[in-house]
Amino acid sequence: MSPWFDGYPLRPDSFDEVFFADGTLRPAAAGVLEALGQLDPGELHTRVEFLRRTYVDQGVTFDLGGRETPFPLDIVPRIVQAAEWAVVEAGVKQRVLALEKFLDDVYGEGRVFTDGVMPRKVVTTSHHFHRAAHGFNPPNGVRVHVAGVDLIRDPQGDFRVLEDNVRVPSGVSYVISNRRALSAALPEVAALHQLRSVQEYPLRLRAALTACAPRGVSDPTVVVLTPGVFNSAYFEHALLARMMGCELVEGRDLVCQNGYVSVRTTQGLRPVHVIYRRVDDEFLDPATFRSDSLLGVAGLMNAARRGNVTIANAVGNGVADDKLVYTYVPDLIRYYLGEEPIIAGVDTWRLEEDAHREEVMDRLDELVVKPVDGSGGKGIVIGPAASAEEIAALRARIEADPRGWIAQPVVQLSTVPTMINDRLVPRHVDLRPFAVNDGSGVWVLPGGLTRVALPEGELIVNSSQGGGSKDTWVLADTSERPHEEIPEASVHPVAMAMQRREDVRIQPPRSQQEQQQQTASEGGATC
Repeated sequence: MSPWFDGYPLRPDSFDEVFFADGTLRPAAAGVLEALGQLDPGELHTRVEFLRRTYVDQGVTFDLGGRETPFPLDIVPRIVQAAEWAVVEAGVKQRVLALEKFLDDVYGEGRVFTDGVMPRKVVTTSHHFHRAAHGFNPPNGVRVHVAGVDLIRDPQGDFRVLEDNVRVPSGVSYVISNRRALSAALPEVAALHQLRSVQEYPLRLRAALTACAPRGVSDPTVVVLTPGVFNSAYFEHALLARMMGCELVEGRDLVCQNGYVSVRTTQGLRPVHVIYRRVDDEFLDPATFRSDSLLGVAGLMNAARRGNVTIANAVGNGVADDKLVYTYVPDLIRYYLGEEPIIAGVDTWRLEEDAHREEVMDRLDELVVKPVDGSGGKGIVIGPAASAEEIAALRARIEADPRGWIAQPVVQLSTVPTMINDRLVPRHVDLRPFAVNDGSGVWVLPGGLTRVALPEGELIVNSSQGGGSKDTWVLADTSERPHEEIPEASVHPVAMAMQRREDVRIQPPRSQQEQQQQTASEGGATC
């Protein structure tokens, strides 16, 4: 046992992923602990500082309270065994397929309503249901090109789904960056384990975007649409564009004419066929949604409806992210797939239902209450940690808008050893696996983003609330052929920076553009 773990304070109400309840070590973590135990305090501190400086120097940041902050990466990786990952992988695939069918149904025939599986008003009252998306038929039948499914482990160690993100899920850039940084900081530890690679993601995503091009386009032009440099996830937009070999564009770089989309270049306009958008629906097309949007391009929805451009992920997907819809997903899996859910959700009260609301109102100080369209941990009230004033304010908000809230029991997330002030102590974590759907199948990135709540006892892990991250090491199944690393050369080279043509139009004030870029924070996708 490493001396770094002497006096490690196990939490009796949580599942620790490194230690059993009696303090003995879980076998999968033995290699990591033995390797860490060989480092003296000075050496370990040097490597921790190396991680921090690496992210500062490379600009791996996120927005915290309007300030760009290096993304905290912990020195201790999270270990997921092959058998555990097999359950996660199967459960995420199942969920993505069910939500894909649900969205196609919602914006199509609506059988889920007529068959009594879900009340129609659950969807039509969602802030993210867009009638403008009704009747769209994606070229290859895919609406959820990329999904992020947030998972936790309950006190018994079982994975449970906490929420779905199928609008514009963010955070995958940190998965890729975390692996590279930690492998450099702890090369001798990484060498002891046969790890599943995460470097395949950009190629998988590029292939899925190519597969969804409009019919008849064999060599599509794919662009990544970003709100701009002031958006909290801009680092990710730039990284993915570079690794996929795509242009990174803003709305002002695009133009719609006669139902087609083009990008401005120094040689004139060039057709665009697929837009991997990292802009919320409301800002995509000022002719259809917010007329004051400076981030999208007027006419985009018309071009998409004509089948001349594909928007990935599809407009209107946010209805599946609604936390009230989340409570129906087990039924949706049974209805569309004829299967039982592989990964269960968390018990949830629907506060729009009188009986549920009456029970919850008497127990607000015991439960976790969430806004159905909240993101980034914002708006969540954890009853046991809330003051009397906060409970009273919450009660008033629920009474004013019961549809806007759900309640869940307090689930003590699993813990993983984390370096805090030169000590290794347990901290709560969750996991966001990412899935890519190319129309022929769903591929799940082996690992995903592990987010860690850094304050002691904190259950909200979001980086936007001051959380950090860990590299997630999925161990390869040694009974199968080892997973091969993709050679670095096979990743698309850095795309040439696009030279913007001088625009003679009067530009709006920068402050207004900056405000919209920060507002378009990718909704429920925020990591």
